[in-house]
Amino acid sequence: MSPRKYLSKWLLTGSSCLLVLSLFVSFRFPADDFLTRLLDLFQTYNIQRPVEKTYLHTDRAVYLPGETIWLKGYLFGGNIHTADTISKVLYVDLVDVAARKVWLRAQLRAVDSYAPGQLTLSDSLPAGLYQLRAYTNFMRNESEAYYFTKSITVLQPNEPTASVASSISKADVQFMPEGGHLVAGFDGRVAFKAVGASGRGQTVEGFVLSSQKDTVIGFASTHLGMGMFGFKPEAGQTYTAFVKQTDGGFTTYPLPAVLPQGAVLQADNLSNKDNLKVYVQHNKTSADPNATLTLLAQTRGQVIQAAKIPLSRKTGVVQLPKKQFPEGIAQLTLFDETNQPVCERLVFIDHNDRINVRIEPSKDTYHPRQKVELTITTTDIDGKPVPANLSLAAVDDRLSPNLDSNRATITSHLLLSSDLTGTVEQPAYYFDPLNTDRASKLDLLLMTQGWRRFIWSDVLAGTPPPTKFPVERGLSLTGQVRKPNQKDIGGVVKLNFILTQEYTQEYATGTAPRRQFLMGDTDEQGNFGAFDLDFTDTTTVLIQGTKGRANRDLVISLDQLLTPRVTLVQPPYNPVEFNADEYAEFIRRTDEYMAIERQIRNNREVMLKAVTVKAKKYVETDSRKIYSNPDATVKFDQLNTSGRQNILEVIQSRIAGVQVTGSGFSAKVQIRGAANFGGAIEPLFVIDGMPTDLQGALSISVQDVDLVDVLKGASAAIYGSRAAGGVISILTKRGTPNYEATKEAAPGTLVAKLPGYLPVKEFYAPRYDQKRPDGADKPDYRTTLFWTPAIQTGADGKATVSFFTSDARNPVRIQVEGANIIGMPGVGKQTVRVE
Repeated sequence: MSPRKYLSKWLLTGSSCLLVLSLFVSFRFPADDFLTRLLDLFQTYNIQRPVEKTYLHTDRAVYLPGETIWLKGYLFGGNIHTADTISKVLYVDLVDVAARKVWLRAQLRAVDSYAPGQLTLSDSLPAGLYQLRAYTNFMRNESEAYYFTKSITVLQPNEPTASVASSISKADVQFMPEGGHLVAGFDGRVAFKAVGASGRGQTVEGFVLSSQKDTVIGFASTHLGMGMFGFKPEAGQTYTAFVKQTDGGFTTYPLPAVLPQGAVLQADNLSNKDNLKVYVQHNKTSADPNATLTLLAQTRGQVIQAAKIPLSRKTGVVQLPKKQFPEGIAQLTLFDETNQPVCERLVFIDHNDRINVRIEPSKDTYHPRQKVELTITTTDIDGKPVPANLSLAAVDDRLSPNLDSNRATITSHLLLSSDLTGTVEQPAYYFDPLNTDRASKLDLLLMTQGWRRFIWSDVLAGTPPPTKFPVERGLSLTGQVRKPNQKDIGGVVKLNFILTQEYTQEYATGTAPRRQFLMGDTDEQGNFGAFDLDFTDTTTVLIQGTKGRANRDLVISLDQLLTPRVTLVQPPYNPVEFNADEYAEFIRRTDEYMAIERQIRNNREVMLKAVTVKAKKYVETDSRKIYSNPDATVKFDQLNTSGRQNILEVIQSRIAGVQVTGSGFSAKVQIRGAANFGGAIEPLFVIDGMPTDLQGALSISVQDVDLVDVLKGASAAIYGSRAAGGVISILTKRGTPNYEATKEAAPGTLVAKLPGYLPVKEFYAPRYDQKRPDGADKPDYRTTLFWTPAIQTGADGKATVSFFTSDARNPVRIQVEGANIIGMPGVGKQTVRVE
């Protein structure tokens, strides 16, 4: 008997005595205090705590040190899976599993919900198992269990591959009653899952004994260590499972305790393609004749159905039309007569509402170094064209063997893994139409897998967890200003930010480094944040705080300098299991190709003959000045700053026409002739090109100032009407083009180097239909033949892509992944022959 027929027969036994409830509607509910309050609270919770999801498509999963991981990030709204255009920064970490440390971190710029990039592996990267994880700042409000994670293996030449144990002495087995409880006198189903030390499911078998040592039932796993059995527990009995181990012995596991009173919830998602049937049985009593049980069905925060079950009815079944559910995991929750959640069950609603991605090569067979032309077509379930954004990886099938054809894809992650905690083994298995038993196996998975994105007690109390990490529409700088003893500073602190982007290949044009100047205040507790910033590559950040007469009692910390937390909530397993010949071929060819690449780079470094160049002396410009020559300048040195509290005391009596009255932080300044009918006009103060006020200028330490320029009359006109009183331009030592900010940290100042957005590189693929400029004809045995993160099919659902085969006469494996604007995912696979 097939599993589906067995399940249907088992569930419907005695169904003639069940009360079929018709109290189900969509978004229209009977007047009921608890139900109304529950729906309001649940809606409010999901509005206050929206969800984001991410996915990474990489070119492959096994690399050598020195290679590049090519990747593309996808961002989705977590509730309805539309392309998420809110967050603009995607964080990608490469985590060393053994050392539990982050080796690489990249910040990818997300444009229209897509974030392409790459991670270049260091030549000295140790071999081992790594984990790629991707998340947005807003996702940090959730458990790390909901970050996207993917296993990456790094191999070293001349080192043996890690082996996976062929037998494991003891499996960890968990037993989970459907709905959550075993209740005396009711037929129930118990799902179980056995996991070995490798993190993968382990085949097991065994039996269950009662406390009277009577054999209740035997069981055996049916899929990846998972299985299920049914029995009717008796009151006063305890049950123990005996699981057979590989050495022939048995390990005992206690089954959950049998409740003398309670409710049982069972779901039949397999016997009928149109309706989901939910069975409820209970033996509870209440003095209230109007007491009811409440069943709530929701998908990703969207309430689909609700039903009231009178407590006087001991059994009932609710039919829920599947067409009213969106595709994905639905959660069924049963609340008892005291309005507390007592049973839960997950089911998967499959509408096949995905993109079909078809990859059509122009030929059946190709030769080495021949052009491959592909036509990619994206359609919906009805065959109608659907525009979609895709990424494509083409790899040598022998050098990068397909170790696990059921690895995660954008479809399996978006619809399944992203809503579950714990590792989902072989997630793509449940979406492959070739697996005819995938529906029953998926139902079994959802009986054993945890789902706790929210806690019902938080929903019912109306107290969602606080949102600590905001949505980022740009890069952020956040931190705290404290006293050296880490106590609150006791009030608002003024902050100046200078962001200096260092010379990179992109900006090596002989111009001054790019700078951004920002000003702001902390809150009363000393917390600060600068948001929506935009800088690329390594940037030097200088933050200076000013409060009172000195900065010596200020300590500035920056959150972005903290070491990322590493919690391996989903321990990956080692995928390196290909045979010795494949391993040796991959190592030899890849190492060989990388050696050739290094030699070519070295050959490009040629010596040039000495030449004499005659030209005018280059005068370096100062990007902080928009004026040419000031009317007067005072250079700050140890002699004229000694004993002076502020800049006005230094320039006093040193510049003709500049009048300073008062002293200390009560000093005032006026440039002669700067007045109107309203009286004297205060000059405009500028610090390293950024306008400020008098108090901001007075708060600058005289030891930090390089010089002060004064502009009068017509010279100040370049600053517009705000400079009617003249300009006093303060140029700090830290703002000069040649200043090494990282070599000095004055009191009240923080200097640090931070990464900006990762510059996106273009994947290099040789074109063998064009003559090589250097005439070189190097061997070509690349593992990744082609990678592109930017394929957009048009209104006709079509796009074309081309690349060239290498020298290897191996099949080329092609995988395309992506989604459309409303979040329908799709995956396409194709293999082309090379002879």
